[in-house]
Parts: sequence; structure tokens; C-alpha cells
Amino acid sequence: MNKKVKSRYKRALKIRSKMKKRDVACLTIHRTSRHIYAQITSIGGSKTLACASTTEKDVKKNLIRTGNKKSAGIIGKIIAERCLKIGIKKVCFDRSGFKYHGRILTLAESARDHGLQF
Repeated sequence: MNKKVKSRYKRALKIRSKMKKRDVACLTIHRTSRHIYAQITSIGGSKTLACASTTEKDVKKNLIRTGNKKSAGIIGKIIAERCLKIGIKKVCFDRSGFKYHGRILTLAESARDHGLQF
């Protein structure tokens, strides 16, 4: 495992240890070079309550490229709408050790703009 991956795993462990102390659902983000994924898990983390990704047919047909900031903003909007539909307003943000910039930042800001609190 290279240094970059080890650093990401360290950040992820640190973030998740702090999240265990909170009693709210969790918005977990994962990104690859081609796609971005978001899911809301229950308080214990045992159940997925809502999810959105750029691999969905409805999202994919409206986008030319799926690995950019525009697509991350759309996923943030979709996940926020789905959360509000099931009654979740407050979540904690798990960025899976990814740095808070670029697509991760865009997704978070879009979710906040559409009603999620974290």
C-alpha cells in the first residue's frame, strides 16, 4: 500500500471514531476517478436508508461526464431530496478519508443548499 492510500485510511479512521459519539444518521461519500457515490446509513450503520450515485440511469443520461464537480453537485441535490423525503434533516458527514476539496466539497455544499444539516 502506498503512502497516499495509507494517509487516506488514517483520516478515515479518525473521522469515523469521532462520528461514533454522535447520535445521527451518517452521509457517507465515496469517489472514484469516474463516479461519485453517496449513501445515508442508520445510526448504528447497519442499514442503508437512501443512496445516490452517478451510476444511476436517470443521472447518467443527463450527464456527459460523471467524474466532475457538476455531477457531484447533482448527486448532493438528489441525496438531500431523498433524505428530506424520508424525514432526515440532520446527518454527520463521512468523507471516507478523502480531502475536503473538489468534488467532495461541491457535493457537501449542494446537500447543504438543499436542506441537509451537518
